[in-house]
Amino acid sequence: MGGKRLIAVLMTALFTAGAAALTGCGVVTGTPAEALPAGHSPERTYTVGVRTLTLDPTSDRPLPVTIWYPRGSAGVATGRFPVVLYSHGLHSLPELHAELTSRWAAAGFVVAAPAYPHTNRFATRFNRADVRHQPADAWRVIRHLGQLNTRRGDPLAGHLDVTRVGAAGHSAGGYTTAGMFTAGHPARLRSGIVIAGGARPGSLTGPARPMLFVHGTADPIVTEAVGRAAHHRVRGPSAFLSLLGQGHGEYLNPGRPGFAQVLATTTDFLRWTLYGDQSARTRLPTDARLPGVTTYDTRPTW
Repeated sequence: MGGKRLIAVLMTALFTAGAAALTGCGVVTGTPAEALPAGHSPERTYTVGVRTLTLDPTSDRPLPVTIWYPRGSAGVATGRFPVVLYSHGLHSLPELHAELTSRWAAAGFVVAAPAYPHTNRFATRFNRADVRHQPADAWRVIRHLGQLNTRRGDPLAGHLDVTRVGAAGHSAGGYTTAGMFTAGHPARLRSGIVIAGGARPGSLTGPARPMLFVHGTADPIVTEAVGRAAHHRVRGPSAFLSLLGQGHGEYLNPGRPGFAQVLATTTDFLRWTLYGDQSARTRLPTDARLPGVTTYDTRPTW
């Protein structure tokens, strides 16, 4: 699903993200935003900071977590920002996805990405089957962010809107994302983005939430048909962005065909579903479509 092939594809993203993104310096410059009226997302970009921490370091499932967040002139930018939980694929790492996650943070989201204990690149006991346990790990991260939000003295305290949470992931991380949408999942989980992934039995049930699927039509690892099958299982609004002739993740690299469409579509999808920004929803078809490079369809029609 993730595979070593994905590492080769995404290593470019890690190095071209630049030292600035990984040390907390700027990715995109901007100024802190004032409180936003309901139904609007930030119209500016932010400098992006990066923080790392480890949940339960002495347990049998320690979770190193990388957090990208909007920076202001002195620490975290003014405001409360929706949270996006990002899940990596097999043999991957959160920082290999920095080209995407840092840009979401620049748009006004706090993005938290765990390195899953038995599927990350440096896992000492790699186990593909452990993916089934990763949705629970993802929820553990979300609960911890809720604690940070109320912890006196923590830089993120008061800046996280943990009532508005999105989930996203690539490959096995896409399966992890779908697995968070089970019967009885908390109402704060508002939407999901599955990139080059599918859904295990029992996933995509419970309260209907908007979902976005992103998939290469020539993906040899997780076929487009697998992604389409998951797309058709969604009970609520679901959209499918196809990258024509592309494989398992090359479109996640800046400069590659389709990257601009993936970035614009995923960002506006998050703006719509987490900020309630209807203008972002209206832009989605235009964001997604580039003749000869992408196709985009929805069910039911939005």
